[in-house]
Amino acid sequence: MTWGIISSSFSILAWALDSYIAAVYEHSHAVILPRAAHKTVSPEDALALMNRNMDILEGAIREAAQQGAHIIVTPEDGLYGWVFTREAIYPYLEDIPDPEVNWIPCTDPTR
Repeated sequence: MTWGIISSSFSILAWALDSYIAAVYEHSHAVILPRAAHKTVSPEDALALMNRNMDILEGAIREAAQQGAHIIVTPEDGLYGWVFTREAIYPYLEDIPDPEVNWIPCTDPTR
């Protein structure tokens, strides 16, 4: 596991702390990539891969928090990787509705 701790003084924080500790986690060596990033997988297979990566990230986050981190930064591609064709990435993405549409995906996921 590779991550660093950054300590800084800061005068205004949401928690009204005088200082904070931030952990930056580098997941690029541990990220589980799909076997063939150029092939489209099912949404279920994509979710399974992302859940495996989430388990790794959660472990790193817990470790950083146990060591005193208040802010924990993880990589933006840490859940699914970075080697995809335009078509092959779609099962890993979430459809975000237009803000003008009156729809809450959590309460009506099949819409």
